Amino acid sequence: MAAFNIKANRTFTFVRKWAWIFTIVVAIGGLWYPRLGLLVIPIILSLSATAFFRGRFWCGNFCPHGSLYDTVILKFTRNKNIPWFFKSKLLAIAFFSWFAYRIISKLIKAFGLFGTASFYNKVGLIFVTSYLMVLIIGVPLALFITPRTWCRFCPMGMMQILSYKLGKLLGVAKKTDKKITIASQDMCHSCGKCSRVCPMQLKPYLAFSDKNQFDEEKCIRCSTCVVNCPAGILSLKDEKTSLEIKNSINITGFENRQKIESKIIKIQKLKDDVTEYTFKFIKPEKVNYKAGQFILVNILEEPHMNRAYSISSYNEDDTILSVTVKNVKDGYGTEIMSQNLKVGDSVTLEGPMGHELVVDKTAKNILLVGGGIGITPFLPIVKDILSSSNSIEKVSLVYGANYENEFLYDNEFTALSNSNDKFEFTKVAAFDKNYKGNKGFVTDIIKNLNLSDSKVYMCGPKPMINAAKKLLKEKNIDDKNIFVETA
Repeated sequence: MAAFNIKANRTFTFVRKWAWIFTIVVAIGGLWYPRLGLLVIPIILSLSATAFFRGRFWCGNFCPHGSLYDTVILKFTRNKNIPWFFKSKLLAIAFFSWFAYRIISKLIKAFGLFGTASFYNKVGLIFVTSYLMVLIIGVPLALFITPRTWCRFCPMGMMQILSYKLGKLLGVAKKTDKKITIASQDMCHSCGKCSRVCPMQLKPYLAFSDKNQFDEEKCIRCSTCVVNCPAGILSLKDEKTSLEIKNSINITGFENRQKIESKIIKIQKLKDDVTEYTFKFIKPEKVNYKAGQFILVNILEEPHMNRAYSISSYNEDDTILSVTVKNVKDGYGTEIMSQNLKVGDSVTLEGPMGHELVVDKTAKNILLVGGGIGITPFLPIVKDILSSSNSIEKVSLVYGANYENEFLYDNEFTALSNSNDKFEFTKVAAFDKNYKGNKGFVTDIIKNLNLSDSKVYMCGPKPMINAAKKLLKEKNIDDKNIFVETA
């Protein structure tokens, strides 16, 4: 079974990448030069002050221990689920109490030496040993469970939560705190990606408030979920900004989202690693969707989790739809679907959703660019354009794949091209030396096209999208005429 937790990059700044050196210097170097431990005192004061205004922001952005776990240990960790014991509030309180007693009692003894030459060494050694404890306990937990296991019961984390509670009680943190914010819950795929990459193994997508914010005090505001959100709808914002976003966001293409009870009526292998699933609507019996939209397929109930797939069919009576799924090695969602879904199974869908690939039928010329499995939405789009009344004069589809045997819906697109002069279909293979057609990348085809009065719709892998967008910019295509969905 594919792993739930993902080893996503968490080091977005210089501090987050290199602060771990401080931990090693204090914990190891302090054994020979104890006064290094005195450097920990301003760290404790800083994290406590920061927490008063912004919760556990320090943990996710400045903490030297966190940097060690996220930069060094992440490469070697098993990255398993944190056991309930280490996540329990009781353990956090007990460990904090023990830690506080230990530090305070040792400081009291050390102050008996105040004014002597050994005083600073004695105080420094107290904090050196505390840092050493983080290595002795935290590193094994990080290696054998997950990097931030320690952070779930870290005494400094508890101290920050207490400081944060005070900040909220006094009404200060409400104005200064920035939390994980979702632009619109209607636009959320419920894919669980935010949870799968979360260092603290929290579940933001299941717990957004009515203000569209994630209020969990354990959140370390590291923005890993923001960077990895497939829908690109997460950010780190204060409450005022969150409400402004909520009230101004355009949800065109998502306003008709609904839960749909369906039944699988067909499962067809298109390629060895590509499968098409066809669903018949049960309740409601009809769902009006537009060519270019996508649908959510529920793959898990606990925790609730969906996968978003472009609709690959164009059904005029609105009673069925199909999605095309590429079975990715170690893909969590596709593995569940391939192993669990059978013809006759009842499946909950959500949607229809999306507007980026819904074609503007008032345009003069349309360029469609698909890469790999990203070709999926273009079959219903082309059928829709060719069968409905519109002002579009020409539709060009450029389809790129690595090898000839990876092209999907080849016969369908070729037949549509042969039967309608309005539609031009071009394939290009990147690495297939035996392919007799166009060789190279989609950009090699696009650069020779006349794109005046054109609107461009692209779906495919990020490298293809980025290269094509760069070329389109060079060809003076305005950004407002380029629409993108990453496959």
